[in-house]
Amino acid sequence: MQSKLRKLLIAAPLTILFSSAAWAQTGAIEGDVKGEDGKPLAGAVIKIERKDIKGNYNTKTDKKGHYYYGGLGLGVYDVSIEVNGKPVDAMRGVRAQGAPAEVNFDLKQAAARAAAAAGAGGAGAAAPPPEENRSLSPAQKAELEKQRKEQEERMAKSKELNDAFNAGRDAETAKNWDVAIQQYDKAAQLDPKQHVVWSHLADSYIGRAGSKTGADQQADYAKGIENYQKAIELKPDDPAYHNNYALVLAKAKNLDTARAELTKAASLDAPNAGKYYYNFGAILVNAGQNDAAGDAFKKAIEVDPNYADAYYQLGIVMIGKATTTPEGKVVPPAGTQEQFQKYLSLQPNGPNADAAKAMLASMGASVETTFQKPGSKNAKKK
Repeated sequence: MQSKLRKLLIAAPLTILFSSAAWAQTGAIEGDVKGEDGKPLAGAVIKIERKDIKGNYNTKTDKKGHYYYGGLGLGVYDVSIEVNGKPVDAMRGVRAQGAPAEVNFDLKQAAARAAAAAGAGGAGAAAPPPEENRSLSPAQKAELEKQRKEQEERMAKSKELNDAFNAGRDAETAKNWDVAIQQYDKAAQLDPKQHVVWSHLADSYIGRAGSKTGADQQADYAKGIENYQKAIELKPDDPAYHNNYALVLAKAKNLDTARAELTKAASLDAPNAGKYYYNFGAILVNAGQNDAAGDAFKKAIEVDPNYADAYYQLGIVMIGKATTTPEGKVVPPAGTQEQFQKYLSLQPNGPNADAAKAMLASMGASVETTFQKPGSKNAKKK
């Protein structure tokens, strides 16, 4: 029995729970709106109409004149803006295919185009191409040509950004880290305000670090840290970013900052706070700091009393402090048995169930074989 106990205590490094943001299967459209006075326009209605299949969505600009609509199916959309119930501008053929498509509106420019069209006798909202309307002044022609080029550049940039991001995702899935890093870096250069690009670039550096050693490995970890910092700067309220940032900090041996980041993740995502404290416990176990790991597992249990794996790992930490009598009897710290019993009550058929039963048997404790749901009374014992 003692031999079996020793084998159970020589455990592989704990699995740490990464968080990820799903982005590949949905798209988003966002942008800024300026009023005719050149200032951000709040409360403007943004209408998003899908063109390849039926679908209509509405949102409004915030007090900074910004709008965002996520969770869109990948496809082609028309985006229009209404002010006081009146349509004032539109962008046609916007593609939502991963990275948020940027569609900005400047109502001063829209008014100038409408005035130019009206002055030329046009009935439509959009002015005809300058070369087709000689009644426009040279200045008006130049302005319209500038606007047309800017629109074409935005659309080309959006397509190039999406293509680079999607190529990066494909390479990342295939664990082709060099290509993933190259494509995500290209996407980041095209639009440095896309937090999700920086996070995937960070993950790719971290993934590549796993195949390296020494200075090369630490250099990739440093790039992962740098890129997660950029993602968090753009989206500081995302708990997944703080979680994954903490995990790469731990790999780089920066445990104090990792603790602070996981605590931040827990504060941002209270329903899943136990996961973040468990992660820190796992980090500490892997670093050989078992006492501190035990405190982290206790914290995970405190915020989530039904976190089965936290009970099991706390039991492992505690039994590591067990003593053995001259007769070979294992004497664990008080409360150790309860941790394994609690795990079994929550996960009677869980991945650690056999190990938990072996631990209990090594301590001479009775092993429950029939359990009821957490919170029920009178669980039966064998």
